[in-house]
Amino acid sequence: MSNKVPKHIKTVIFDLGGVLFDIDYTFTQQAFQKLGSTTDFNAVYSQQKQAGIFDEFEKGNISPAQFREGLKKWLPSSVTDKHIDDAWNALLIGFPPEKVELLNKLKGKYNLFLLSNTNEIHLPEVMKMIDDAHNPGQLGKLFIKEYYSCRMGLRKPDNIIYEKVIIENQLDPATTLFIDDLKQNIEGAESTGLQTLHCTAEVNLKEYFGE
Repeated sequence: MSNKVPKHIKTVIFDLGGVLFDIDYTFTQQAFQKLGSTTDFNAVYSQQKQAGIFDEFEKGNISPAQFREGLKKWLPSSVTDKHIDDAWNALLIGFPPEKVELLNKLKGKYNLFLLSNTNEIHLPEVMKMIDDAHNPGQLGKLFIKEYYSCRMGLRKPDNIIYEKVIIENQLDPATTLFIDDLKQNIEGAESTGLQTLHCTAEVNLKEYFGE
């Protein structure tokens, strides 16, 4: 992929966490260690990999209550649901104003979609943080449609999640750009024919889109 958006691109599918919404997995890892986790949280949950319970939660296959109960097996009996939610949400930092400004400019030029691996504890908190920092319902005003793994029963990098977005919106993969911060999600998208941008720390989205 070049360092500028190709001229033939008509549609852009954005990831949320790590691309638009700032996150830091180490904050959640540290929070669970402080709660007295008996397992190495860095080994079971990170940006690059995660144990089965986290995948199941992101697919919506288990409820928040079931997720908390699963984590309690690794935690002291004194830990409450609120402690777990606070530690789980510790990685959420915020939606920078410059990203909102960029998306507002881009939606006049491209069809914008959101495709995020997330869960039913993170998602409400993310929405609240965005609404509090910007305008109520801000996220919905930026995209034609938002797709969340926990409400689809699917997650990246499985091919079917990209294909669902492509088919539902009658997108042409050749003119559709997918942006994500994880290499495995980029590879999953490429397998369906989507154009991709691996959004590493070196990528400046504003410069990439010429804004």
